[in-house]
Amino acid sequence: MTITAINNAVTEVLPPVTPEQYRQGMSSLAAAVNVVTTTSPQGNAGFTATAVCSVSDNPATLLVCLNRSASVHEVFKNSTHLVINTLTSQHQSISNAFGGKAPMNERFKIGNWIESATGCPRLLDAAVSFDCVITDVKSVATHDVIFCQVVDIKQDPEADALLYYQRGYHSACKNA
Repeated sequence: MTITAINNAVTEVLPPVTPEQYRQGMSSLAAAVNVVTTTSPQGNAGFTATAVCSVSDNPATLLVCLNRSASVHEVFKNSTHLVINTLTSQHQSISNAFGGKAPMNERFKIGNWIESATGCPRLLDAAVSFDCVITDVKSVATHDVIFCQVVDIKQDPEADALLYYQRGYHSACKNA
């Protein structure tokens, strides 16, 4: 098997892992649980994401990955702003609502939401919320990688963090 690698070099490789093997391996990669939100003419929208990562501190840039088959994909595809709300251990029900099939208007009935500087929903008691302008989107395999520049941050320095690890929720305490 061959893969076209960076700079169009063709590289001989071992057979790729199966999607099942990959998901099993990824279950051992602990990740913060986030709810990513935006607003549109149709209303507020959001989804649960663990695929959130820092890109740069100058300018402050994050990336978030969104499956193109997700029900919220079209809304985010047409958005210019979003908020990444990092959840605390008290927010498991919010994560479940935004990660499941609940109707969009039902999702925002859980938790205390306010409008961010960019007009997107921000979770009032999130561990940290990054208010962002979307600057680029790249399609990779089944997902869109959304790059966003941070324009405002609200942080609770005393908050713990909700993590997803081994297919379950865990808490990361500040001074544990």
